[in-house]
Amino acid sequence: QVQLVESGGGLVQAGGSLRLSCAASGRMFSINAMGWYRQAPGKQRELVAVIRGAGSTSYADSVKGRFAISRDNAKNTVFLQMNSLKPEDTGVYYCNAAGVGVYWGQGTQVTVSS
Repeated sequence: QVQLVESGGGLVQAGGSLRLSCAASGRMFSINAMGWYRQAPGKQRELVAVIRGAGSTSYADSVKGRFAISRDNAKNTVFLQMNSLKPEDTGVYYCNAAGVGVYWGQGTQVTVSS
């Protein structure tokens, strides 16, 4: 089992920044990639960014150039730095870990006001 705990969400004005953190614990040797997803009201959950075991990253087109995913292997923590936030970035952001199994955090709310 892998446990994920997100933090760092909140309310920010358009153009502002937030940094999300995801602290992981448990059977981390079974994990190949970690990422962030988000779900806006009335919409499906979508992939925002992923970082793989070798360090490669991928982003949704809508956040490229504004968001950056990174990790601290020593602390089993993944970060999502979000800059130039837009109202359409509003949603619940979920941390995800995938490998032998798929694990989700409880989610953290991000609200961007116009």
